[in-house]
Amino acid sequence: MDDLAIRGAAPADAGRVLDFWRTAAEGTSISDDPDGVARLIARDPGALLLAEAGGVLVGTVIAGFDGWRCHLYRLAVHPERRRQGVARALLAAAEERFTALGGRRGDAMVLERNERAHHAWRSAGYAPEHHWRRWTKPFERTP
Repeated sequence: MDDLAIRGAAPADAGRVLDFWRTAAEGTSISDDPDGVARLIARDPGALLLAEAGGVLVGTVIAGFDGWRCHLYRLAVHPERRRQGVARALLAAAEERFTALGGRRGDAMVLERNERAHHAWRSAGYAPEHHWRRWTKPFERTP
């Protein structure tokens, strides 16, 4: 993929990323709004990685590191660019980021029903850990 460039998102990219996720991402997140994306970019610059081809957004991944664990979210590739190495390039960039920050192992949020994603994650060397279960609790938003 000679035309593929990967970079960290800037604040001006928030709206573009949200539009892209509506087309390319499976499922939605409670943080899928301009404030959520802006907060991510401000809090952890470099965590939201964008793959662009000719200036067109073709893929994303969030590679967040909390100092203890390396977390991967929102791996999404435009439907017309799937199976062309975009996801692999994004994950390689995320892993480089984690290694530079001292990370030792990445974990990924992958929807169980998203069989297409399972193939991408497995081909990149990731595997499910069936002895773990994600527990969540949404927080109330205060004005």
